[in-house]
Amino acid sequence: MKREIIITGDGSTTLQIKDWNEQYHSKHGAIQEAYHVFIQNGFSLFGQNDLAILEIGFGTGLNALITYLEGKKTEQKIQYTGVEKYPITHEEFHSLNFISELQCEAAAKDFLLMHEAPSEEEIAISENFQLTKLQKDFRDLDFDNAFDLVYFDAFGARVQPDLWTEAIFLSMFKALKSGGVLVTYAAKGSVRRAMQAVGFSVERLPGPPGKREMLRATKPIT
Repeated sequence: MKREIIITGDGSTTLQIKDWNEQYHSKHGAIQEAYHVFIQNGFSLFGQNDLAILEIGFGTGLNALITYLEGKKTEQKIQYTGVEKYPITHEEFHSLNFISELQCEAAAKDFLLMHEAPSEEEIAISENFQLTKLQKDFRDLDFDNAFDLVYFDAFGARVQPDLWTEAIFLSMFKALKSGGVLVTYAAKGSVRRAMQAVGFSVERLPGPPGKREMLRATKPIT
């Protein structure tokens, strides 16, 4: 399926799948959306605690990059697992402008390593940031009590409804530790109900630019 680079509303790039009219990040602002959904409403909840994070939809690596940058500020240890069935190409990676837009040139080599790292291996991106990439279908994951935080960044339910079902969210519920959190840009009622059906406590939160709401789901403390 053909992908092309586009410029989003805040000047940062993303990939667009033309056949689906679907983008990897919000066309209103890729970086703005990533910070709002995953950092401000997810990562920041944990203070300076060490974290195990699962990202559903590694894609361009933007969420991993900004998590790496935020973690450097607090010196917390981060174990990051990114799942992506169809990794982006070398050419696509070099067309992304996240490093220049974030003004983080010192992280350029580390961001390149995130993309060049082999799958199924834990790689030390830095002393405090360990990355494992899995080239798998989201439906084949089987984790148990392994993560503090899930970034759920799959393609939208409009184009891939099978990734937003009770079965998927049950897998996410199982993967999270007691009190763990899942954040996503999505806000559809059907998604919220699927999360609630498997046991999550779900909040509607203000969304990023161009989106009225987003969802945050918490696994009850047991």
